[in-house]
Amino acid sequence: MNYSVSNTAEYGEYVSGPRIITPETKAEMKRVLADIQSGKFTREWMLENKVNQTAFKAMRARANAHPIEAVGEKLRAMMPWIGKNKLVDKSRN
Repeated sequence: MNYSVSNTAEYGEYVSGPRIITPETKAEMKRVLADIQSGKFTREWMLENKVNQTAFKAMRARANAHPIEAVGEKLRAMMPWIGKNKLVDKSRN
């Protein structure tokens, strides 16, 4: 995958990745995989849909209210080439 990212991002992977992907992270990822393989994730998602995605929508609203979203919007506004090939129309989705 590194061929598709900048040298800066690749360097960051090498120096920061081992600090992020720890044995604890790997163990948690295995627990998440177990939830998927056992069907627990699907059961929870189906229940969430039965109640009109109440918790899901609340989590989405919290994520959208995070300050990083405002920063990202400002940064994207400084990069007009991004908007030329928009995949998502936020006014509709």
